[in-house]
Amino acid sequence: MLPLPTLTQERENHWLDRFDPRLRLLCALLFALTTVSLQQIPLLLGCLLTGLLLAWQSGLRAGPLARRLLLLESLMLLLLLTLPFTVAGETWFSIGPLNASGEGLQRALQILLRANAIVLVLLSLVGTLEPVTLGHALGQLGMPRKLVHLFLLSVRYIGVLFQEYRRLRMAMRARAFVAGSNRHTWRSFGWLLGMLLVRSLERSQRVLRAMKCRGFHDRLYLLSENRWHSRDSLTLLLVALGCTYLLILERTL
Repeated sequence: MLPLPTLTQERENHWLDRFDPRLRLLCALLFALTTVSLQQIPLLLGCLLTGLLLAWQSGLRAGPLARRLLLLESLMLLLLLTLPFTVAGETWFSIGPLNASGEGLQRALQILLRANAIVLVLLSLVGTLEPVTLGHALGQLGMPRKLVHLFLLSVRYIGVLFQEYRRLRMAMRARAFVAGSNRHTWRSFGWLLGMLLVRSLERSQRVLRAMKCRGFHDRLYLLSENRWHSRDSLTLLLVALGCTYLLILERTL
């Protein structure tokens, strides 16, 4: 199986790894719910700074992080260019018949700050977890069993399917196939996707038979060494108090 790409450098005994994965999921959820409830720009700036600080402290590499954020920022740029002209309010400036409102610009800035803060925290707390560890944590938090099984099996076999895709592409190149913008290319890629789906189905059936031969009866047992400690409870309490404080500030400012 091919190793899944990760945002983090090779690290040992990182301070985040000392916390229970379930705590990291719960903290990310609390932060996201709090951030989407905020409207004040200064508070949202504070959330963004928190996300940047956490990304730096968690060891995220700048290059992969920037590539992950590139698509998000392109969408945010589109919002900044369009929302001022589509939200009613006091005219800020005009371009011909189009009037840009200050309220629209404020709405776009709120969405920009919220999205970046939440994504940074998710990448820092959840994106740095190993996929199998994340699956076990979701199962221990009471997520539906079938969804957890689907996630764990997808993690296990996505590399296998990618290898199958590479073999099919190598076979096409061995037959002198060169991609272009023509009917033959699109038809060839259609056959490629069809063969990949057929072989994926055949492999899934073989895997299911092998699992049943080993006593599988529609349940995967989550064998995990995760232990909830007192420091996890204290950290969760502090995060909850911080989120509550932000919500109180939102009402009083």
